[in-house]
Amino acid sequence: MTFYTWKAERLKRYGLVIILALFCALLLWVGQWSQLPVFSNDEEPRALTQGDEKQDLVALTFNISWGSDKVNEILKMLEAHKVQATFFVSGEWADRHPDLLSKIQKAEHEIGMMGFGYESYLEMKPEEINADIRQAKKVFDKLGYENVRWIRPPHGHMDKDVLKRIDQEGLQAVQWSINPRDWENPGTNRIIDQVVNKTSKGDIVLLHASDSVKQTPKALEVILPALKQKGLKLVSISELVSGSESKTSQVN
Repeated sequence: MTFYTWKAERLKRYGLVIILALFCALLLWVGQWSQLPVFSNDEEPRALTQGDEKQDLVALTFNISWGSDKVNEILKMLEAHKVQATFFVSGEWADRHPDLLSKIQKAEHEIGMMGFGYESYLEMKPEEINADIRQAKKVFDKLGYENVRWIRPPHGHMDKDVLKRIDQEGLQAVQWSINPRDWENPGTNRIIDQVVNKTSKGDIVLLHASDSVKQTPKALEVILPALKQKGLKLVSISELVSGSESKTSQVN
């Protein structure tokens, strides 16, 4: 009788060990799946709006649709502070300024697209959206940028159908969570205050590098070190979403 009791206790202990091992394996499996790209959505495509609020990462992004002067100033500022960013450029701009696009890439910044002609997708027919994206893709492919994966719809205009068209073309839509509206040139100090005071973990900051911005380069002199002093690391969109639980927005 003592033998059977000892055997039962032993089996119980082994069973508990096996259950704990299976539980740990399940946690590891769930953790692995949580690292999948944030756009793995069984329902419908969504736009990335923010990264993981638990990580000290912030994505600095710049839109460029025309001009060639300000981008050089901004690149110098980013280099001086050793910051990598993501530049969203229109296909038309890329086609006109392949030298600047190459300069952006050589500085190890990430390149995203904004379609070809920088016209609102909400004012286009569905098939025109696909055609605009494909035209932009041809430009980037021709210039040797075949792995562009991010797109910011022109003017940030999108709805469910626009996101569906973007998904059909194998791209991921990116919005933003911080927008100081620097293209309005509201004043250097206002741009600084809007970015420094409001930016926190996981944010995507929208700035511009077209010639329309007059105050952004000077504002960056303060913004870049100030965000670092807040304990934030400035990264590309890809680095922001890699291994993070990023947020996507539902578009009506």
